Amino acid sequence: MPPPQPTWGHGHPGAYAPPPYPMAPPRRSSSGPIVALVLGGVVVLGLGAIGVFAAALNSKVKDTGYSNYTTYSPTYTYTSTTAEPTTTTTRPTTTRTPSTQPTPAGPKAVYKLADHPIFATNVGANDFDSCPLPRMEYSPAGERRFLEAALPCIEKAWQPALKAANLPYQPAELQVFTGTVQTPCGSRQNNTTAMFCRGVIYWPGTFYANEGGSTVRHPGVYLGQLSHEYGHHLQWLTGMLRAADQAQYDVGGFDTPKGLELNRRLELQATCLGGMTLAPFSHKNVIPMEVVNTGLSDAGKRGDYNRRPDHGSAPNNERWVMHGHKQNKINACNTWGGEFRGRLVNRTPGPRVSSTGTC
Repeated sequence: MPPPQPTWGHGHPGAYAPPPYPMAPPRRSSSGPIVALVLGGVVVLGLGAIGVFAAALNSKVKDTGYSNYTTYSPTYTYTSTTAEPTTTTTRPTTTRTPSTQPTPAGPKAVYKLADHPIFATNVGANDFDSCPLPRMEYSPAGERRFLEAALPCIEKAWQPALKAANLPYQPAELQVFTGTVQTPCGSRQNNTTAMFCRGVIYWPGTFYANEGGSTVRHPGVYLGQLSHEYGHHLQWLTGMLRAADQAQYDVGGFDTPKGLELNRRLELQATCLGGMTLAPFSHKNVIPMEVVNTGLSDAGKRGDYNRRPDHGSAPNNERWVMHGHKQNKINACNTWGGEFRGRLVNRTPGPRVSSTGTC
């Protein structure tokens, strides 16, 4: 196992952020209906939920203070189940040919995991011709300039892929903060690592500027961490993030053996998607390969070091980030299927967490 790296979150070496979404409470047995409330007043629903619950989700389409553009959240789509009133009025029967075709429905997120339709498309992160990045300055302002320059390149890589897969797209937003920030997923202190929540990457600038020394102060480390968080953004847009949250609720909650296994699969997928995101930076001499290689190497040193097993071991993070970077095909990042059981998602040596021996 690689030596622990500088602390990036939760006070644990080599760790990523906690789960990038409000967690549902543990499932409780009940003969009545179950409603899972999460932070921010959002309801976590099963895939067959109807009108009134979905309306509650739709109330949080845009988070106040972060977006300068009007978009929609694929996670909070409301579909009314109210039937149109019937009428008994009789009118003459006529046959007409519509002058225009019905407007097709727009792209919608799909709340599935292993059988998500995006894996059948086999899209990848698209190349781009250039990505001018400023010289890295290790201060909150310098980090903001670097990350804001990198994000549009990442968007250029992924927007065509999501369009080809007929899935919704919106740019990820970035908030670099130096104190305490309130997010829909709860408050965030500046002494913890970056976090994704509902379309926004929250980046604690002071923490990154002050921590680590030479092992952290490298632009590749920042680009690699940004790519991992953008992987969560892709999970959010496609619907897999919500599907994973629902799956964890169905097995009794996040902090259960099966819930933790699901979370490791989620995080290892984000790591794999981060590797895919770095692939276009490796082509056409867009940036020095040394920067890309540092980002890949850093991702391979992160994981569950003497902590709750919710992100996967460092060796597994290394395998997945390199797998995604080399293949650059979305189906290479399907961490939900059984084909990788015991090979790429097995956990750090220790007690088995499920009867199937996975993770």
